Amino acid sequence: MQRPLAGRRLWFVGIGGAGLSGYALLAHAWGAEVAGWDRVETPYLGNVRAAGIDVSITPEPDVPADWEAVVSSAFSVPGRSRAELLAELVSLQRSIVVAGAHGKTTTTAMIAFVLDRLGLDPSFLIGGEIPQLAGNARAGEGWLVVEGDESDRTISSLRPKIAVVLNVDLDHHATFGSRAEVQALFDDWLPHVPSVVRGEELEPVAFELQLPGEHNRRNAAAAVAALELTGVDRSRAEETLREFRGVGRRFELRGGDGVLVYDDYAHNPAKVSAALDAARELEPRRVLVLFQPHLYSRTRHLAHELARALSAADVVAVTDVYAAREEPIEGVTGKLVVEALTELRPGMPVAWTPRLEDGARFLAGRAKSGDVVVTLGAGDVDRGAGLLVAELS
Repeated sequence: MQRPLAGRRLWFVGIGGAGLSGYALLAHAWGAEVAGWDRVETPYLGNVRAAGIDVSITPEPDVPADWEAVVSSAFSVPGRSRAELLAELVSLQRSIVVAGAHGKTTTTAMIAFVLDRLGLDPSFLIGGEIPQLAGNARAGEGWLVVEGDESDRTISSLRPKIAVVLNVDLDHHATFGSRAEVQALFDDWLPHVPSVVRGEELEPVAFELQLPGEHNRRNAAAAVAALELTGVDRSRAEETLREFRGVGRRFELRGGDGVLVYDDYAHNPAKVSAALDAARELEPRRVLVLFQPHLYSRTRHLAHELARALSAADVVAVTDVYAAREEPIEGVTGKLVVEALTELRPGMPVAWTPRLEDGARFLAGRAKSGDVVVTLGAGDVDRGAGLLVAELS
């Protein structure tokens, strides 16, 4: 195993996040001495500690002397940005970077899964848990497969051998003023990459996946195209992808008997529409949704578009906004989505339930055998899925 980071001491601020937890695991495997801090426990810390990495959980970080601090964008602490470290990691191994507003996590996981199952020993850094790969990160001797992030423009510093651009959409209103600005970012970046897959130019795969939804068939098409560029035979890639069962929180079945409960990370209009299309492919009697808006800026700008996407459901409960890294904006709550939805679908059962517990109770009281209930959002709405399963059991 290569050890290009031997002798380095890296201390991660926000090590419990989906991104930094993976970076920490890879840096540790590549020889660095690694430790870190987070404010709260997260599901990703199990794998971090299992690797022998020391984690501090305290109200505020205290970076040890003589360590390089690597800082998540969620915290204002002096140090090196997570994007700068990722650019270094990508430069150390032949790499594939997957970008775009929708489908990044699943497509990255698909590529890593096929490489793994074909014995090609990939490294990977993915923003979600992949049960079939036992986590969200690994160090191998083959390709490094990375989920990129255009949200803060830092993807422009990455120099992979292969780039996959699934789609171009305006999703991060605090960074971009228009879709044209997002397109310009990719237009400036891609000339630096030798090989590029453009997902929007591909037809969805025709073979059957274990994941429902046309968006996943499009993700699979991009994954197969990227795999072909690495030298993998197309028929072998397609055959292996049939075994892929998905990523945590991407239309993940959480339970249910008679009423099935799924959880999905969908937090923008296109993702919400894709998740509801996938739910309809299950041919349920009705689709009920518990939606948690994510970020005040996104909710302010996209309340009507979110409502339009949610209007494809039969019953909807909307919670208050999950703030994540943002401060509240006066007058911006989940109620904006509710008001827009009631205008679009007069008479539709819609509830403003600021607390997850109230939303789960509202839907559980209306769900009947043959229905599908989906929790949607990028915050902690997955907790609502657990509440629903409990209420319905």
